[in-house]
Amino acid sequence: MSSRADPPAHQRGSSERAGLPGRLWRDYLRPYAPRMGVAMVLMIIEGSTLAVLSWMLRPLFDRVFVGGDGSAIWWVGGIIFGLFLIRATTLVITRALLTSVQQGVAVSMQTDLLHHILTLDGSFYQKNPPGALIERIQGDTQAIQGIWTTFISGAGRDVISLVSLFGVAIAIDPWWTLAAVVGAPLLIVPTYFVQRYIRRRTRETRIEASRRATRLDEVLHGIAAIRVNGMESYQSGRFRAIVEGLRRRETKMSAMKALIPALIDIVTGLGFVGVLALGGAQVTRGERSVGDFMSFFTALSLAFQPLRRLGGLAGGWQAAMTSLERIYEVFDTRATIASGARTAPPEGTTIRFEDVHLSYGEQPVLRGLTFTAEAGRTTALVGPSGAGKSTVFNLLTRMVDPDGGRVTLGGVPVADFTLPVLRDQFSVVTQDSALFDETLRENIDPGHRADPEALRRAVLAAHVADFTDALPGGLDTPAGPRGSALSGGQRQRIGIARAILRDRPVLLLDEATSALDAASERLVQAALQELSAGRTTLIIAHRLSTIRAADLIVVMEAGRVVEQGTHDQLMEQGGAYAALVRLQFGGD
Repeated sequence: MSSRADPPAHQRGSSERAGLPGRLWRDYLRPYAPRMGVAMVLMIIEGSTLAVLSWMLRPLFDRVFVGGDGSAIWWVGGIIFGLFLIRATTLVITRALLTSVQQGVAVSMQTDLLHHILTLDGSFYQKNPPGALIERIQGDTQAIQGIWTTFISGAGRDVISLVSLFGVAIAIDPWWTLAAVVGAPLLIVPTYFVQRYIRRRTRETRIEASRRATRLDEVLHGIAAIRVNGMESYQSGRFRAIVEGLRRRETKMSAMKALIPALIDIVTGLGFVGVLALGGAQVTRGERSVGDFMSFFTALSLAFQPLRRLGGLAGGWQAAMTSLERIYEVFDTRATIASGARTAPPEGTTIRFEDVHLSYGEQPVLRGLTFTAEAGRTTALVGPSGAGKSTVFNLLTRMVDPDGGRVTLGGVPVADFTLPVLRDQFSVVTQDSALFDETLRENIDPGHRADPEALRRAVLAAHVADFTDALPGGLDTPAGPRGSALSGGQRQRIGIARAILRDRPVLLLDEATSALDAASERLVQAALQELSAGRTTLIIAHRLSTIRAADLIVVMEAGRVVEQGTHDQLMEQGGAYAALVRLQFGGD
C-alpha cells in the first residue's frame, strides 16, 4: 500500500509505458505479495481437492459398488470427507486474506486519487465537474474492487481446479479428453470480438455514470432554486433520460458478458456427447470399467462450472481494465502550474503586480495590471463586476499564472516559491466561506492543532461566540453539508474566525463582511481592522463603506488600474471612484 505522506510512483513523474496490470502491481499490490502468496498456496490446495475427489470415485465404484468391498467404504468416505473439510478451511482463510488485500488497495487507491486531484489546477476542474470526479474516485475504484475478489480468488481457484481436473481426465483417457474439448476452438473468434465490444461499451457506461453523478450533485445542491422555480418535473425528466440511457447500455453489456459462458455451455454439451459416444461404447464392451467412466465423467462435470465462471470473467476483466484505465488517466494528468524551488518564506510582504496580462481562452481579463500593495498597510481593490479583482487573488496564490508580466511577494516572484510555502503566507476570507460537514470547531481549527486560548480569542474576535453560546453543542455543533445548518452571516463569521486563527502575514479579504447585517458588520469590521494591523492586507470590496479607511484604494476597470489613492484623494479627483461612491450612497 502506498504511503499517504509520499505519493506513489505514478505521482513521482514515472513516464514508462507499463501495462495497466503492471502499474497496478507496482503501485498497490506489491506490498501485499506475501499475503497473496499464502492465499495462492491455499487456492492451489482448494482447487486440487476437486481433482482428488473425482479420482476417488474410481475406487468407490470399482471396489465398493461393483466389487462389493464394504471395508473400502470407510477409507474412501474418510478421504472424501477430509477433502470437503480442507476446502471449507482454505476457502475461509483465502477469502479473509484476499478481502484484506482488496480493501487495503481500495483505500490506498481512493486516497491517492483524491490527493492527486487536489494537486491539480483550475483548468482540470473546469473540464471535470464534481460528479464526474466522484465517479472516478468511488465508482471506478469500486468497479475494480468488485472484480478483485472474484477474479483473484475465483479465477485462481478455478484455474487450479480446471488444470487438475483435466489432469485427472487425461490420466484416465487422453482420447476421451480430446473428445471433450473438440469444440473449444469455436470460442476463439467470438471471445475476441466480445471482449472488444465490452471494453468499448464499458467506457461509455462509465461516462454515463459520471453524467448521472454530476446531475445528482447539481440537483441536490440547487434544490432550493429548483423548488422556487417549479423545476421539479424538468429536472426529474433530465435525470430519468440519463439513467434510462445507462440502463440500456448496462442491459446490452450484460447480455454480451453472458455470451461467452453461453457458448461454453454449447461447446461443453458437444464434449459430453462426444465422451458418451466414445467412452460409453468402450464401457459396454467391457474395455473400460464403470469406475473409469464415472471418475472421468465427474471430472468433466466438475470442470464445467469453473470453465463457465472463467468465461464470464473475460467480460468482467475488460470492464475492470476500463475503470483502471480511467483512473490512471487522472493519475497521469499533471498540474500546469509547477511548484517553484524556494522553500524559505519571503523576507517582506510587499505585493507588486507589474504589467500583468491574463486571458481565459479568448477572453482578456487583465490588460497590463500594475499596482503595489505596501507591506503592513491595507490596499483595497474596487471596480465593477468583471474588472478582474478576484483574479488578482488567484494570481497571488497561484491558482492561475499570468500570460505576461510579474507578480512578486516581498520582492520575489511568486512562481519561485514552492506552492505550500507561498500559500502559507496568506489568511483568506471570501464572500462565500467554504464550510464542511464537520463541527464548527473543526471548520475553524482543522485537525485541532491550535492552542485552546488562541482558538478562544479567534472565536471572540470574529463574534462567533455570539451565536454558538446559544447552541446545545457550542463549537461542537455540526455545520451541516456546506454549512447549511448556519445562516449566511454565521458562515461568514466562521470563515473570519478561521482566518484570524491562521494568523498569516498577508490577509486577503474578498467581500469578507458581505453576508453580515449592519450590527454584525460593525463588530466584525472592528475585528478585521485589529487583525490587519501590522499585516499586508488586500481587500476586494463592492460595499465601499468598508474600505474608506484603507491606506490605498486601487480602482480597476476592464483589467486595468484607472485610479489609485486614498478615499479623500479619489473623491477630490471626482473620477471613477467618486462615481461609484455617488452610485452607492447618492453623494460623498
